[in-house]
Amino acid sequence: MEHESAGRTILVTGATGLVGRALVAALAASGTTVIALTRDVRNAAHVIGHPRVRCIPRLTDLQDDTAIDAVVHLAGARVLDKRWTPARWQVLLRSRTDLASDIVAFARRAKRPPRVLVSASAVSYYGASGAAHRVESDLPTGRDDASQFCVQIEAAATRARDLGVRVVPLRLGIVLAREDGALPPLAASARFGLGAELGSGQQPVSWIHLDDAVRLIRFALDSETLAGPINAVAPETPTQSDFIHAVAARFGRRVCLRVPRAALGLLLGERSALLLEGQWAVPRAALDAGFTFRHPTLATALDDLLTR
Repeated sequence: MEHESAGRTILVTGATGLVGRALVAALAASGTTVIALTRDVRNAAHVIGHPRVRCIPRLTDLQDDTAIDAVVHLAGARVLDKRWTPARWQVLLRSRTDLASDIVAFARRAKRPPRVLVSASAVSYYGASGAAHRVESDLPTGRDDASQFCVQIEAAATRARDLGVRVVPLRLGIVLAREDGALPPLAASARFGLGAELGSGQQPVSWIHLDDAVRLIRFALDSETLAGPINAVAPETPTQSDFIHAVAARFGRRVCLRVPRAALGLLLGERSALLLEGQWAVPRAALDAGFTFRHPTLATALDDLLTR
């Protein structure tokens, strides 16, 4: 599908994050006018640096007659930065749900509501699934914190449906990129022979190349019939052991280390669950809608990201 974003105005939250920066650059390059909602307007303008991007600190700065065709909600406090105390959980949750509520409030007062809202969630929605494949119609298993967190942020976004907005919760896996995110520190460790299997190493790792994440968001914006959640993950899901061995092999290294489950628990507390448990998410909705991945396998993604 050719992207149809030229000539439209799209509001993006989280525009200075890993996915947000790449998305805004792609949209602006295609002729889209982008409004970036950001707490630090000056820094965002410097980071983004494109004349078709307008940075604003509050949604209340937008007039009721501002024509916003679509919204992409990517903002939220970083999940792994600090220990998951009850207070931290509230920060993580409210940094997403409060802004989703503000987006819904804007849509309600706007003379013409946005046609579509793509809102970031995560494959953690399903709970730890082990080897069981999870598609978008599957309900969460269990009530672990990360799963309930995703359930609540999706619920906040889907309130926009009452206003006739097409809502697409984007259940992201680990986003692999060359210069930011999870891959650079993993690659650096592997390069020096410090790559390690975590726990059993058999937990599935759902991932997506940054380019495909951006393309899938734009696909969701353009596909008028695509509504409801989509698993933003590549079709191939390796185990954590296979993943780190594949990264190490790019540097001619072997993986000889293992970090026991108990050690990770002591180091990270409840956050260790994100590394020790996994979701075998399948991108059924995207594939059924006709989306084609440029990097469907880990090998092709690592060839692109680690050999330049």
